[in-house]
Amino acid sequence: MPLFMRLVFLGYFYWNCCLVCVYFIATILKGGVKMLKHRDLSETNELYQLLSHPSVFPYVRQKATSPEEYLFMTKQLIEEEQLGLTISRTIVDNYGQPVGTINLYDIEDGAGFLGTWIGVPYQGMGYNQSAKKEFLSELFFHHNIHTVFLRIRKGNEKSKRASLKLPYVIEANETHKALFEEINAGEFKFDLYRIPKDLFYLVTAHDNAEEEEQAM
Repeated sequence: MPLFMRLVFLGYFYWNCCLVCVYFIATILKGGVKMLKHRDLSETNELYQLLSHPSVFPYVRQKATSPEEYLFMTKQLIEEEQLGLTISRTIVDNYGQPVGTINLYDIEDGAGFLGTWIGVPYQGMGYNQSAKKEFLSELFFHHNIHTVFLRIRKGNEKSKRASLKLPYVIEANETHKALFEEINAGEFKFDLYRIPKDLFYLVTAHDNAEEEEQAM
């Protein structure tokens, strides 16, 4: 190939690489990069190191005491999703590193319980709200889910504050008394909240309209 043609080809190649990089950076700035991925057994060791922290471990559902046990629990969770009992995703940062998990447990009649945890090094960085929004969008618009319940352990003020920041979260202690009593039948006590599909749609549609208006 003549030298001139090689230079043209290389120039074209590097120009396209630059365009891809610019697009990727712009997508990150707009918040368009997906924060969730399907669970993968290869990431369990990294996630275990995060969930075993003393300030995280008491509030997670999968209380594994070793990486091997967490691997086994994750395998079970993947199998439960195939049966329609659970939906579980890994939360990742902009570089694809696992930072926590978000899950819908005990799915029955189009409803389930939300469970989210974020590793300590990544707390307070906006991952919680962004992951919830992406996950709820998937649940409501790609799965047959109409209500998501949250049970927050009394004393877990950090999770309570984070959840109440979301405008589509409603207190449900009084409106769903039977379920509230059911989740408080054990040793630990919880507050009950719910996220209805219609309210989530209204809030997100309003937010998207405001973003589009500001962009014009």
